Amino acid sequence: MKPKIGVFSIIGLVALAMLIAAGQAVIAAEQAAEYPSLPKELIIKRGFTPDALRCIECHAKKMPGIVEGWKASRMSHAGVSCYDCHVVKKTSPMASQCEGIKGSQIFISPMVSSKTCSRCHPQEVEQFLKSGHGKLATAAVMDPAKAGGKLIKLQFWYEGAAFMDGIKLKWNTGTPVGSKPYMRASRASGCQMCHGTTVELGPDHKPINQTWPGGVGTRYPDGSVGTCTVCHTRHKFSIADARKPEACGACHLGPDHPNIEIYMESKHGQNYLVHGEEYKWDSPPEAWEPGDYLAPTCATCHMSGIGDLATTHNVQERLKWDLMHKKSVVRSGARGDGVKGEKLMRKVCANCHGPTHTKTQRATLNYAVELYNKYWDGATKMAAELKAKGLLGPDPWQDGFQELMYYLWHHTGRRARQGAAMNAPDYAHWHGFFQVFQLYQDMVNIYDRRMKTGKIEPYSPVISSAPY
Repeated sequence: MKPKIGVFSIIGLVALAMLIAAGQAVIAAEQAAEYPSLPKELIIKRGFTPDALRCIECHAKKMPGIVEGWKASRMSHAGVSCYDCHVVKKTSPMASQCEGIKGSQIFISPMVSSKTCSRCHPQEVEQFLKSGHGKLATAAVMDPAKAGGKLIKLQFWYEGAAFMDGIKLKWNTGTPVGSKPYMRASRASGCQMCHGTTVELGPDHKPINQTWPGGVGTRYPDGSVGTCTVCHTRHKFSIADARKPEACGACHLGPDHPNIEIYMESKHGQNYLVHGEEYKWDSPPEAWEPGDYLAPTCATCHMSGIGDLATTHNVQERLKWDLMHKKSVVRSGARGDGVKGEKLMRKVCANCHGPTHTKTQRATLNYAVELYNKYWDGATKMAAELKAKGLLGPDPWQDGFQELMYYLWHHTGRRARQGAAMNAPDYAHWHGFFQVFQLYQDMVNIYDRRMKTGKIEPYSPVISSAPY
């Protein structure tokens, strides 16, 4: 039998409802007085527009994998469709039409930059654009002034085999004038897939010259910068994907910056390999804390909200040292605030480690940086003396001393410093300082011979493509 509700109970419920309504009215009046700009009525509409539904239905037939990924995403649950991200104004330099909308007033672009994401995620994109994942990511491979022209020439003249045809190329930040399609293959399949590139468009407003897709710092024709889907893989855009170390390992790996290998060697990585399946990867951004995981991933230390630190998409915000470039210095300017970064990273460590452990680890990193810088200062001193006597070859990729100097910082020196920073002893030692001193001694031998004979070797004595 269902329980009976007495008359007095009904009267009581009605009275309670009236009190609640009156109270809400008072609260609403107070809010209106304090916040006059608040909308008087909140309207929530669910579902997709007819245009959006047409896109979904068409792509579900032609590209079911994409639609299935989107259907499983929080985007679809929130009513965000392909239409919302891919539709652009007719005046956009990237505006084009697929066959499903030919002749209509709808224009789309297959290219979606951080500018589009900023409509819903303005704070995240603002932080991202200030980081090394923004325009700085492409500087080395896109700006001849920063790369000294060396990497531009490396990608097209050498790796692209232009030297075999004797073609004279006019260098710029895009595709060199006179280059052939195969000459772009090394850059398109390698450098730009992580760093990004400057997208070039054809008459139909679609990408040409193998300049798309590109990596995290891609520069788009509408002036926007950045590709969020590098970490938040399309079209599910899972927060769990971005939190797992494999997301970072797609670019941060290999002989020049083996960060994913370094992480996996560390105790943090070992714990992830054993217990990662038990981690709670889908916790909200500001609530993903120790307990949801037993050891941090890359995202935990560099980006995630932890303790009293808020989530950030500026990946250099918690860094002290620049461990990527020729000489390690405390970060400043566009590369961050190293003094502040050191304090923030110590706060991260404090969530799992005592002060003695953290102090020791940070001191080890500082001394590793000091040791590497000693080698680099010695190398630059020798290079300056050789240059003053005309004993450096004009082409750094065919000059033994300069080749070794490149490997000293770009390969072995990075591994030594980053291995020390993230607790990977094999990379700090055998792949790091052990090879640093060997390279340095070989450079000393070349230096001594050139200074003694006054001549540069007729061909490069460097045989290995890279020490590893």
